[in-house]
Amino acid sequence: METIPRLIRYELFLKNKKGGIITKATIITQTSPERAFLVAVVAKGNNDKGPVDSSLAELAQLADTAGANVVGKLVQRLPVPSKTHYLGKGKLDELLSLKDDANYDVVIFDDELSPLQQRNLEEALRVKVIDRAALILDIFTKRARTHEGQLQVELAQHQYLLPRLAGQWSHLERLGGGIGTRGPGESQLETDKRLIRHKIHHLQKQIEQVRKHRWLYRQQRKKSGTPIVAIVGYTNTGKSTLLNVLVQADVFVEDKLFATLDPTTRRVTLPDKRVVLITDTVGFIRKLPPTIVAAFRATLEELTEASVLIHLVDLACHDAPEQCQTVEDILADLNLIDKPRITALNKIDLLLNSNMTWDEAAAINYLSAQPAAMSKNTVLISAAKKWGLNKLLELISSTLTRTMQPV
Repeated sequence: METIPRLIRYELFLKNKKGGIITKATIITQTSPERAFLVAVVAKGNNDKGPVDSSLAELAQLADTAGANVVGKLVQRLPVPSKTHYLGKGKLDELLSLKDDANYDVVIFDDELSPLQQRNLEEALRVKVIDRAALILDIFTKRARTHEGQLQVELAQHQYLLPRLAGQWSHLERLGGGIGTRGPGESQLETDKRLIRHKIHHLQKQIEQVRKHRWLYRQQRKKSGTPIVAIVGYTNTGKSTLLNVLVQADVFVEDKLFATLDPTTRRVTLPDKRVVLITDTVGFIRKLPPTIVAAFRATLEELTEASVLIHLVDLACHDAPEQCQTVEDILADLNLIDKPRITALNKIDLLLNSNMTWDEAAAINYLSAQPAAMSKNTVLISAAKKWGLNKLLELISSTLTRTMQPV
């Protein structure tokens, strides 16, 4: 997929012979997208290429979302990644030899790198080196719109950066000592660490205020007795599209990973005339950085107050089982695994024969008859086509009735 180049704006001032400004023009220039080379290590002896291929394909999507063009991929099989360079020496030399042909200017690794690995790789490759965690944080920075979302992303960025500061002043260490070179690197490093720790503390206090505000808001909602239904799922499964069609919300939708980051809550009336609040949450993804989960805990706490979770699944994705497992693992980490659940299998329109004309009833009847059995709390839908939504709302209503009955 071709990426739109970044735009840079310059102001050009034209002067007359006496030095006075006679006009000002604005020139917009384009910078070429970064050329990214993707790298992953898979456990030696594991001959199943599926997981690593899927993970690298997702990493390519993330790179595209961040604005880079992927120019190559490299996979190495090792018992464990090298502690110093992540890759073995042979593969590192191979990656370096590909630099001229691929003309890459950034290398993105599919796992989180240690500060030592990142520093050594940048010295060996002489290009920018980032890992999956940094890439996701970069996308989150672009996507956060609300003040709360920006606070959470900034906190995650600083927590990620703090242990990686050691290499920021390494150029002073290479000066070879002597007058004027003793001390500044270490003192500046310590100064930077103190500043970042202070910033982290300040951000945590601000987010704690947000957390208290959310708690008070949840208490008010409890008094009103309005049930909450939360949509959860892997990123880009159609959560925002579903919210839009259910409640006519104007939530930004794009075929990109993490297209929307900030949660949105709207009212909807169920078939039994009961009013509920439906909220859209941040999408999950495999290898989600712990700093992101920690920083967004105030937002994810909304899920603890939900009466019902709708787990939205992209049924058309070949990687759907692995995506479902990722969501299950994160819900387990948040102690939400026992929360009442509805599974909505989305994008069923993409599974149908495009040469035939399908209506909602025919599509759902056809897919329901397929060998894959569906539980009573599973529903087939297409948010884009608005198929199966009445059944979904009925299922929400019946699930709420069961869960709210006295034990």
